[in-house]
Formats: sequence, structure tokens, C-alpha cells
Amino acid sequence: MDFLDIVNEKMNDIEYGWIDKDGNRHKKIDGFGEEYILQMPDQLLKSKLGVCWDQVELERKLFAEKKIKTNTYFIVHYDGDKCPTHTFILFEHNKKTYWYEHSWSPMRGVHEYENEGDALKDVRAKFIDGELQGKFNPNNLIIYKYSAPNKNLSCPEFYAHCEKGVVIEL
Repeated sequence: MDFLDIVNEKMNDIEYGWIDKDGNRHKKIDGFGEEYILQMPDQLLKSKLGVCWDQVELERKLFAEKKIKTNTYFIVHYDGDKCPTHTFILFEHNKKTYWYEHSWSPMRGVHEYENEGDALKDVRAKFIDGELQGKFNPNNLIIYKYSAPNKNLSCPEFYAHCEKGVVIEL
């Protein structure tokens, strides 16, 4: 999969963090819900700092440039206060499904599956174990398949965009 060399080359320059609506850089999550603005791929390539939401949009662009079919997903646990989320991308190659992960460092890499359902079940299990430490209400954990968002969405706008996507039943 030579195309992954190009994707990795671009993604390996990106650090985890976020840019606020005034262009300030942040490594801590404080203020994220109120101040975050989604970066478009070209903005992320310049800032080299983005959360999974930003990074998936760059990944989407890089895979599209290589004519690789992808789907993007938003997993969220609605728990009132924090609502932990993760966005991720799956791609197809040689009749297999792959999860490409850069932003979630413990899971970083390319993970191979027989099909999309197996990939989604694995990401869900890893999210439950890694991000929720196994403490969750299954009724509050949802995966949405979502389309490319408009540029410069705020945190609530990005949630709303993803929530218009297809709910994945596993």
C-alpha cells in the first residue's frame, strides 16, 4: 500500500491539539467546547496542530487524492458533562477494510479487518476500554457515519453535522 507512505508523511507532521476561533494554539482541552473551530485540510497542514476531527478531514483529502474509497465516523458517549468523542476513517483496499488512525496515539497505525462491521466493532470496543474505561451506558454510545463537513464549524456545529449522519447499528 504505497499510498500510505504519502498519507503517513503528511500526518506524521501533525501534533494533537486544537486551534481556537482567534487562531490561538492549545494542547489542553480547556475551553474546547466554547472556542474550537474545525480546520480544513489546508489549514491543518499549515498549523500542524489538530484534534481527531481536524485530522480525519485531512486524511479524507489525502485518501481521495489517491482515489481510495473512505468512510468517516463519529463515536460519542452522551454522558451529560463531557460527552467523549472520536472521529476516525475506514478505507477499502483489496477487498479488506482498514482503520487508519493517527490522532489517538495508543491506537496509531493501520488496522486490517475482513469487513466494515468488524472494524466498527473493534473501534467501539477500544473506545469503551480506552476512553470510557469500561464505564458507559450502551444506550448513550452512538456511532454516526458522516459526510465531509463545511469549513470552520464550531464544536456544537460539528456535533450537529455528525448527528445528521447515519446511525450505525452494531
